Amino acid sequence: MKALLMFSAMALSGGAVAGDTAAANPPRSITIQSPNPLPDDGRISVFLAGSIDMGGSVDWQAQVARELADEGVVLLNPRRDDWNPAWKPSAEEPEFRRQVEWELAALQRADVIAMYFAPGSQSPVTLLELGLHAGSGKLLLACPDGFWRKGNVDITADRYHVPRFDSLPALVAAVRERVERLRRARAGGAAGTGRG
Repeated sequence: MKALLMFSAMALSGGAVAGDTAAANPPRSITIQSPNPLPDDGRISVFLAGSIDMGGSVDWQAQVARELADEGVVLLNPRRDDWNPAWKPSAEEPEFRRQVEWELAALQRADVIAMYFAPGSQSPVTLLELGLHAGSGKLLLACPDGFWRKGNVDITADRYHVPRFDSLPALVAAVRERVERLRRARAGGAAGTGRG
């Protein structure tokens, strides 16, 4: 990751010499999977909350990462390649605790939470995360027909004014718009303070 961040910094500094190349070609997005350390490099971060079902759900996070590869954001992905189903869902299980603590910290740190409830999944942890972050202003969610508690999700989203979408592609488009809005706000804030 350090090499990737150094490459991104070199690409940005090279763009300053060559004109506005860096602005036209922002650095590629990076994906940080649990339990890797959370970066603090100032880039906009997007947490990919949603259906995993102990690895039984489709890997929608990989699809979103591909679609947002050109956004120059940090994607925080709780899906672990090394997940061991033998780990007990107990606070005393070290790897389980490590996973949950990583997710809680990443959700808190994220600028945007993209939440996807896959049709046919149960996603109890995602329902918990919806409850924790519905009022945060960071949440965008997609809950297509076929999710077993769609009514609960829709009503909660409406109550807390969480933008909701009917498909994963629509959610990705909304994330792009939110990232662009955050980027403009940060640029305006930096210009208003006299800092670069």
